[in-house]
Amino acid sequence: MAVPGTMPSPQLLEEYCQFFRLLSDLRQGPMDVASLIGATGFSQSHISRQLGQLQRAGLVRCERDGVRSIWYADGGLVEDLCSLVQNRLRQRLESQLQQLGRA
Repeated sequence: MAVPGTMPSPQLLEEYCQFFRLLSDLRQGPMDVASLIGATGFSQSHISRQLGQLQRAGLVRCERDGVRSIWYADGGLVEDLCSLVQNRLRQRLESQLQQLGRA
């Protein structure tokens, strides 16, 4: 976990990006794992791990459709999380632009 006020490591940033990429794809509508693999290019094991983390966090849920598992994003909570992250990134970028303007 990154220390507040510092930049996360490149590895942690990549993990965040993959986390939000998967979450973003699920925001578009329900998907099975094969569709998520096709949409993201991630491996099955990576997607399964990410889905497990998202499910434990209460951001996604799974329903069975025969042998397939269909994954859904929890709309309200996911929207709130994405808005929070977008606003925080916007604030950080605006701050960096202001600092560059002063330099």
